[in-house]
Amino acid sequence: MLFHSLLLVTVSYSLERNTAVRSLSPTYQLNQVPGDENPIFLPSDAKYDWLLAKIWVRSSDFHIHQTITHLLRTHLVSEVFGIALYRQLPAVHPIFKLLVAHVRFTIAINTKAREQLICESGLFDKANATGGGGHVQMVQKSMQDLTYSSLCFPEAIKARGMDNTEDIPYYFYRDDGFLVWEAIRAFTAEVVDIYYESDQVVEEDQELQDFVKDVYIYGMRGRKASGFPECIKTREKLSEYLTVVIFTASAQHAAVNFGQYDWCSWIPNAPPTMRAPPPTVKGVVTIQQIVDMLPDRGRSCWHLGAVWALSQFQDNELFLGMYPEEHFIETPVKEAMARFRKNLETIVSVIAERNKNKKLPYYYLSPDRIPNSVAI
Repeated sequence: MLFHSLLLVTVSYSLERNTAVRSLSPTYQLNQVPGDENPIFLPSDAKYDWLLAKIWVRSSDFHIHQTITHLLRTHLVSEVFGIALYRQLPAVHPIFKLLVAHVRFTIAINTKAREQLICESGLFDKANATGGGGHVQMVQKSMQDLTYSSLCFPEAIKARGMDNTEDIPYYFYRDDGFLVWEAIRAFTAEVVDIYYESDQVVEEDQELQDFVKDVYIYGMRGRKASGFPECIKTREKLSEYLTVVIFTASAQHAAVNFGQYDWCSWIPNAPPTMRAPPPTVKGVVTIQQIVDMLPDRGRSCWHLGAVWALSQFQDNELFLGMYPEEHFIETPVKEAMARFRKNLETIVSVIAERNKNKKLPYYYLSPDRIPNSVAI
């Protein structure tokens, strides 16, 4: 059964947000349809009323985060790019050489997820309120809102009204994300300029166009509203497209995945299920009712095991900027890679300096903690 949906009247919390956003004064309405049995909860309400309302919000946010932000918008999208890459681009193509490191193990880990996590009787069914098919419905519904522009980091931040650094300072997901996005964009632009001397060469590269069309037709089901290009006609747009592929598989996945144990291991902060409906009146909630609503020991253990496993790096992890297989032998590309790594090292230093003496440092978008691909 689907979990009770929450209308977040003011603000919700997620792994990609930080203390600046959390400092706002939120109000919560638990359920979508206003009514006498659906009160708006305020910080000024009774202590346990407000506490339970926040727990419900966090539970809802956990499901959206795990199913849409994490599964759909990084794992499954990266798989679409990976399959199109292997189907349409030969191994000698420069775009294949550039992107292959960023789809490493993605198809394999997604296959494992289908066999163990999101399948019937899998972990989602065992631990999450959206198990039993609810998570599939959420992905299907969210596919209708998945757009190319929402994967372009600067456009996504602007669309959410979070681009004004003066009004909203200390938003580290945005600040660090811009640095990493720009480093990737500069790198892809260099590589594109090496192999494509003009926009016409881009447009006439049939293998490239087949790759882009494969993503649009089979990944996005030919849905024009998605905004995904059917073809690419300029070097600038090609660089942007490649940046989307690399950023989604590396930085975006790192931002929403590797902090899950940090933020979700305390069960009341991310309950995978709630054992009673949300309150319909104020002034009656007790601490015992809250305890009884939280997941039981078994579901909590499944949840803890999952968020711990998801937050671990591999022993042989390859981080952003690492290309040990050396598909490229051309000196100009190797020099571009060296500049890319240098830019990433600078970002690491900037983030490390920013995090000094912070009680709650934000390091999920530090390039030395960003794996090349979706592999866990």
